[in-house]
Amino acid sequence: MSETPRAQLIHIDVDRRLGHEWDEWDGRPLPNKGDYDSSPVLFFAWSAAALFVGVGVVALGLFLLGPRVASIHRLLPEILWVGLAAAAVALLVWWAVLLLSYKTGRALLPERLAERGPFLRLMRLTSRVAERFGRRDWVENAAVKVYNALALVRGRKVGKGELLLLIPRCLSKETLDGVLGIAGKYGVPVFVATRGQLARRVIRERRPRAVVAVACERDMVSGLHDVAGKVPVLGLTMTLPSGPCKDARLNLAQLEDWVRAYVV
Repeated sequence: MSETPRAQLIHIDVDRRLGHEWDEWDGRPLPNKGDYDSSPVLFFAWSAAALFVGVGVVALGLFLLGPRVASIHRLLPEILWVGLAAAAVALLVWWAVLLLSYKTGRALLPERLAERGPFLRLMRLTSRVAERFGRRDWVENAAVKVYNALALVRGRKVGKGELLLLIPRCLSKETLDGVLGIAGKYGVPVFVATRGQLARRVIRERRPRAVVAVACERDMVSGLHDVAGKVPVLGLTMTLPSGPCKDARLNLAQLEDWVRAYVV
């Protein structure tokens, strides 16, 4: 009986250390054993709060600078207030359509206005707000789920040589064996990075048409912000039972479903 082929594991060294998002970790066990599984609804709640905070900060700045702006032209403050109100309404409409796209499972927005456009900036803004309240990892888990749902409805198909599987170096041996088995089964190359910024370099050199990436929530959000605007990506987050950057685990069945969805 022949064994399932295993994919070749290719290491890439580049200039930003993977796991840098965990530099402040004090060595204590992570909450819920490093499993930040969350409902996507959490992202929409926190993103609405983040947008409110963002608009509020701009409004406060405009209020404080109003007298100085009026010295340039007496109508300029009024024009800026109208512009801010219009921008706030546009953001509200865009956010509502994004929510409706997720709820209905339909691509109501083009990629450049959804998962490969302003959604990436909203993820980063929401993460920063959630971090202030100690909820960053849960909110980022929810954000990645929303991102994936928006990307999957595109129904994209690519050839085996056109898909890349990007993984970190911190997977447990058992998990790594499972990943290589899946990649070998579908003929997909696997790249593992010992340092960050890997995605941009690999994408520049390999020119894939799609990527399936594996990372913790923090590195995933940073990586999507760097890469997803250039090439379609699906992001699979991990659980961290031994803390960040060591013996991480992931849902292998989900990984295989995504690889199969792209190449079969």
